[in-house]
Amino acid sequence: MELDDSILNKFGFIARGPKDAINIDPLQTGGKLTEDARKALLEWGDGYSVCDFCGGVLDLIKKPPIEEFIHNALPVFLDTDAVRITHGARESKFAVMHSMGQEGDYVVLDGLAHYSSFVAAQRARLNVKTVPHSGSPEYKTDVEGYATAIEEVIRETGKAPALAQVTYPDGSYGNLADVKRISDICHSYDVPLMLNGAYSVGRMPIQAKKMGVDFVVGSGHKSMASSGPIGVLGVREDYADIVFRKSSTHKVKEVEFLGCTARGATVMTMIASFPEVVRRTRNWENEVADARWFSSKLEDMGIIQMGDKPHNHDLMFFEAPVFYDISQTAKKGRYFLYRELKQRNIHGIKSGLTKYFKLSTFQVGRENLSYVADSFQEIIDKYQKAE
Repeated sequence: MELDDSILNKFGFIARGPKDAINIDPLQTGGKLTEDARKALLEWGDGYSVCDFCGGVLDLIKKPPIEEFIHNALPVFLDTDAVRITHGARESKFAVMHSMGQEGDYVVLDGLAHYSSFVAAQRARLNVKTVPHSGSPEYKTDVEGYATAIEEVIRETGKAPALAQVTYPDGSYGNLADVKRISDICHSYDVPLMLNGAYSVGRMPIQAKKMGVDFVVGSGHKSMASSGPIGVLGVREDYADIVFRKSSTHKVKEVEFLGCTARGATVMTMIASFPEVVRRTRNWENEVADARWFSSKLEDMGIIQMGDKPHNHDLMFFEAPVFYDISQTAKKGRYFLYRELKQRNIHGIKSGLTKYFKLSTFQVGRENLSYVADSFQEIIDKYQKAE
């Protein structure tokens, strides 16, 4: 077989269909590039690009100001002692788990943790103990359950877990757990706590020291208006030498990050978006107000918001019996909702979902949210009148 033109012509430039749509996908709302980041993407898109200016350590590049960004700006932004750039939140979590634990140790995760938290633990050859939640409709993490989980590990193994993690917010229901209380519980057993802020860092104010967490993880492509994959990892000084340990053979290279991490367009788009990202975290109260307003509009239609009420985050999960009922008789079945929204230039609810779906109102704006809400009502009216 040869790679002739009949095959090669399938590749090359491919236009992105929904890029100009109103996007309510939680994966996308916080990752949309700023105008400066779009310029940076073109400017720094060639290969590793920034490595032209590297003396051997990525985070020590002075021009462009990567060193100042990573070692001065980000620690202030996250309220932590030391920061590194990674290839994403899951890579940050793995670096902490792998460096803090030994094979067979336990890590305590909230029951609503993202699958990548479990996979990161498995890759680090750690066991997992989960903290339960309250179930439907609130899905609240059992904060006091951290003590129970830690004590179970101690009874079973004779020692405390290597690490505990809380997801803030959880990626399904958008609930914000009482991190300070969890921190106090974990630290009473000398268990360090990691905050997975993939949907919070870059959207809302995060103060790691004030919250009492030892590690804070963020996602650039989910919440910091960056071209992915890229993440951030903040570490308390007590654990910096462990997580940032150097290679015995290549003295300046940090083992957990395989020497270097995000280099090129990813880190430069993060830097380009950073001023706007900082400013938008100061507008968080308005984002919460928009989320609550949108939730109330949908609930008036019989679409039920699950999780915390009143809600405190832009990510929300809905149960929509009205759309599920329509899907039972609609010509396009369970795909009718996706297609109806697509016709109205609304993107983000997965194809085939009607009874349950999640979405995000972050940075969508009240005018667009009003249009989305009105579209939901139009779709309901259209099919109910047809019956």
